[in-house]
Amino acid sequence: MSLLYLLIVAIVQGITEFLPISSSGHLILLPHLIGVQDQGQAIDVAVHVGTLGAVMLYFWRDVRVGLAGIPRMLTGRIDTPGSRLAFLLLVATIPVILLGLVLKVTGLSDAMRSTAVIGWTMLIFGVVLYWFDQKGAEVKAEQDWSLSDAIKLGLWQAVALIPGTSRSGITITGARALGYKREDGAKIAMLMSIPTIMASGLLLGAEVVGDADWPMLRDAAIGAVFAFGAALLALSLMMRLLKSVSFTPYVIYRVILGAVLLMISYS
Repeated sequence: MSLLYLLIVAIVQGITEFLPISSSGHLILLPHLIGVQDQGQAIDVAVHVGTLGAVMLYFWRDVRVGLAGIPRMLTGRIDTPGSRLAFLLLVATIPVILLGLVLKVTGLSDAMRSTAVIGWTMLIFGVVLYWFDQKGAEVKAEQDWSLSDAIKLGLWQAVALIPGTSRSGITITGARALGYKREDGAKIAMLMSIPTIMASGLLLGAEVVGDADWPMLRDAAIGAVFAFGAALLALSLMMRLLKSVSFTPYVIYRVILGAVLLMISYS
């Protein structure tokens, strides 16, 4: 895989990971648009790991609190902000891990990597995001995140395993449906990405090392570094814009792209 293509993949991933427009969907479409072989899920996950570094750095204050609370959580004491955050993130991650394993074992994860699937999910979940963003109340802040809400958002996040859905988009949709303010819902969604991407990265690492596929490991590392820089920039921009802009521009982009993909797919 050429360095130029890796750079393109990483930039696309970095820009789209934290925007509600589906990074995975764009990564699947990219090789078709350029006319090259699909980079595969291994590279896709690697650039996701690069974005993991970006979100951890951007929300380092919260990440540090959560990490400090893990030992206390493991002893069953959920009585500090850190142990509570760590526990809620763990709970919210369980659904996506379980469903992800099912999809991988059954082979459905590869079967869904199609233009038609991405087109439908882009369109449908774009409309769903618009509905809840416009109709949802703004009565909850990040400190109101509860066990019940963590379970519900975990189920919303699991839906993102369908290509084109957008992990950040669907969890933000779920947060708005539960009444969280835009910025607070987005922050919770970003924090939820940390254990999810970690789990995917560990799975990738085990597969690459087990197969002794060192060229792929090298490409994955390069892609992760490029994705880190692009993601940090995109994340900073989105969180600033959310103070004054709704999710409507992203919805419009999703609907247009989804409609185009469906026309291409069924033509």
